[in-house]
Amino acid sequence: MRLTRVYVEMPLAVGAELALPDGPGAHLARVLRLAVGGRCVLFNGDGQDYPAIVTAAGKRELRVRLDAPVAVDNESSLRIVLLQGVARGEKMDLILQKATELGVAEVRPLVSQRSEVKLDAARAARRLTHWQGVVIAACEQCGRARVPLVAAPLPLSAVLAGLGTSPHRERVHRADDLRWLLDPDGDLAIRDLPIANGVTEVVLAVGPEGGWSPDDRGQLLAAGFGGLRLGPRILRTETAGLAAIAALQAGFGDLG
Repeated sequence: MRLTRVYVEMPLAVGAELALPDGPGAHLARVLRLAVGGRCVLFNGDGQDYPAIVTAAGKRELRVRLDAPVAVDNESSLRIVLLQGVARGEKMDLILQKATELGVAEVRPLVSQRSEVKLDAARAARRLTHWQGVVIAACEQCGRARVPLVAAPLPLSAVLAGLGTSPHRERVHRADDLRWLLDPDGDLAIRDLPIANGVTEVVLAVGPEGGWSPDDRGQLLAAGFGGLRLGPRILRTETAGLAAIAALQAGFGDLG
């Protein structure tokens, strides 16, 4: 029987007995009705699962004792960083959930010229908290013990500045990373990508619902990105990135 996995943002160690935070504790006690002697698995993002047994269950507190941790080795050797144009509502949740299941290491939401979602500081902070919760829930479900980073949404120019500025043509011949923007008119298909042994990271940029503007493309090209096409059909933002990630993992990562 598969045990429920729950993320907790706290130190974990074998033999420790601890009270779970309100959120995870309430979920286990009130939703799953876990009682004394019940078992679950905790993780905190350090790459290990911690089997646990409930030692006390009350209306206000649920306590567990931790067994020896189990190393979880299911992270892809190909580190994929997703630069994702912010999509509306549930579309963004879907992207984050499925990208996590597919093994993405990092998501950097961005706002570009044709973005249809406008975020002030307060709304951006609320969305970031929500997105991080979506990713954590996806990790609980899919078995990952390392939680992908979800950065705060920033303008495209700021996101690119955070990546560095090495020219793409030089980077292709280095064993560190490659950068690609999804573009129906791109020069290369995924099967033609020059990904060889030693490449550890791919940065993939996916436009918002309104697509990339000419200025967006100019910024991306100047930052070392090449155009990547997926096929003869134009895909929506919530489809394009996930399709590309799955293809990259199947061709060069850990799917297949």
